[in-house]
Amino acid sequence: MRGSKLYVGNLTYSATQDQLMELFSKHGSVKEIKLIEDKGFAFVEMSTPEEADKAKEALNGQNFLGRTMKIDEARPRTNNREGGGGGYNNRERNYNRY
Repeated sequence: MRGSKLYVGNLTYSATQDQLMELFSKHGSVKEIKLIEDKGFAFVEMSTPEEADKAKEALNGQNFLGRTMKIDEARPRTNNREGGGGGYNNRERNYNRY
């Protein structure tokens, strides 16, 4: 694993940051937890890539609060603000043609 940040999916909506902290701290030092409320996932950053790998190996596929967790290395966020869609800019371009 190259990074120390993990994506933790398939969480029950009732999971808390404290519960995740308790679970992941058994596998290393937790730097930060970002629980995305009402979405069923979180990002857990461990202190080192080695600790993140250890936590992933130990917890991926394990039951946590009645759900089977899916854990993987978090991917960098991409900027989706460019292009796409049928928004105002597309209509404006069509009007300018005439």
